[in-house]
Amino acid sequence: MEQIVTFASLLTPLVTSLVQLLKRTFPIRKRFIPLISFFIGIFIGLFAYPFTDMTADFRVWSGGLAGLAATGLYEVGKRGTGRLGRSRKAG
Repeated sequence: MEQIVTFASLLTPLVTSLVQLLKRTFPIRKRFIPLISFFIGIFIGLFAYPFTDMTADFRVWSGGLAGLAATGLYEVGKRGTGRLGRSRKAG
């Protein structure tokens, strides 16, 4: 289990950046972003076999977790920045 979480933690920034690249390149509806992020994470996890000795199912789990974490990480960052920006304008 520790391997899955560690590998997912390493994949999360990569998945976040790829999703942002896709969002800026193609018009994607906001409601599909978590699903796209999830599948990008699975794809990256599955094809990361040269970098780890984990089995394919562990890499898929790690990638899926990384995709979901990437969506959450982006949303937390966006909301955190938005609140800070609003409080400065209000004050």
